[in-house]
Amino acid sequence: MEYEAVIGMEVHVEINTKSKIFCGCSTEFNAPPNTNVCPVCLGFPGVLPVLNREMVNKSVAAGLALNCRISRWSKMDRKNYFYPDMAKNYQISQYDLPLCFKGHLDIEVDGEIRRIGITRAHMEEDTARNTHTIGGGQSGVDFNRSGVPLLEIVTEPDLRSAKEAYAYLVTLKQILQYLDVSDCNMEEGSLRAEANISVRPKGATAFGAKTEVKNVASFSGVQKAIEYEIARQIQVLEEGGKVLQETRGWDADRGITVTQRLKESAHDYRYFPEPDLVPIVVDEAWEHRIRDRLPELPMARKKRFMEQYGLSAYDAMVLTATRPLADYYEACVSAGAESKKAANWVMGDLQALLTDGKMEITQCRIAPAALAAMIRMIEEGAISGKIGKEVLADMFETGREPQAIVEEKGLAQISDEAAIEAIVAQVISDNPAQVEQYKAGKEKVMGFLVGQVMKASRGKANPELVNRILRDALKK
Repeated sequence: MEYEAVIGMEVHVEINTKSKIFCGCSTEFNAPPNTNVCPVCLGFPGVLPVLNREMVNKSVAAGLALNCRISRWSKMDRKNYFYPDMAKNYQISQYDLPLCFKGHLDIEVDGEIRRIGITRAHMEEDTARNTHTIGGGQSGVDFNRSGVPLLEIVTEPDLRSAKEAYAYLVTLKQILQYLDVSDCNMEEGSLRAEANISVRPKGATAFGAKTEVKNVASFSGVQKAIEYEIARQIQVLEEGGKVLQETRGWDADRGITVTQRLKESAHDYRYFPEPDLVPIVVDEAWEHRIRDRLPELPMARKKRFMEQYGLSAYDAMVLTATRPLADYYEACVSAGAESKKAANWVMGDLQALLTDGKMEITQCRIAPAALAAMIRMIEEGAISGKIGKEVLADMFETGREPQAIVEEKGLAQISDEAAIEAIVAQVISDNPAQVEQYKAGKEKVMGFLVGQVMKASRGKANPELVNRILRDALKK
């Protein structure tokens, strides 16, 4: 029997407000344990939470970018459960009236656009962090994370493969970073992805029993966990077994999922409205203010780069991968660089320098206008492309202007025909055997002779003039 996978994603995103969702404590990561805490986020009796307005602003922005409808009236709820990481024995979340609902996100998989439904995006508080000493028999709870604002984004069960799930996560992360609502750093727990996976016979409409996979530290890990879980569930069914609805953890070392607990239902949490918080009313004026501040999103920007700058789909995709990179490229073109040449330098030599230096584009010492000036120097024949690479490396290290580097190091391109003719004459005189080979019809020798001229000029001779003058001299 052929089976198909049915996958839905739940993504928890830490929203990058300066203070927590219901109190004024800092959201700083890696502070000493239990230092960013107060009676509110420690769950002391009698304290009153106050909703962080910036959390609402950023959540609405995310909802609009995901094509969601924004609730005119929503509320917070209590999700009741007992874990050591939740001091109040309940989590303040949203249940039946989420802030954002009925949206969608378009993803590209193998050149095709797939539309993934967004069921909801709701606000909630994060829990504390449990720590365990291996072999020491001790556990602790760090409440610094308790109360950090979270947006939980839940999809419809529209994904059909691990590859689609991976593409969804990459696209979602890109949008959230464009909006500057989260850094989406999985290593620091700023983004956590959980997959709900089931399988069913191909052509069936009813859903099979689903498992939820947690504790995955990377997008590639999510993809591998989904692939494993699909194969495991199919094997269970083909052997006559029954897939249990449960929560499973991903064991990256063994490459398998393992049972953690049976999956709870919503009624197990005994949701009820949070009595200590007023309802959230986002009117049209508030929504429009946020919508007007939204940046151009990645897919739209990619399309515009292709149309406005004549870039290929691949180049446009690379250059719009992050908002700072796209901004840098556009600033370079605005400063006078030809669009395709600017794309080549930014994606090629500059990106290689950034990768080697383990730096982001925001840390680059080369101003976009300086890179544009260097590209224009090459176009105008002031320096060669080869010298340009040397100048770029110096600019990257020092942040200096290209003109100053060229003048100080004497790197200006030689475009004086008489000077190049003299170098060519010397090269022909020094390499009689290769000259004879060329005259005998071995065209490839031309490359060797050009290289000798460039070497003699320390790479400064104008390549076009070198080729023309050398060919003319060889004919004679």
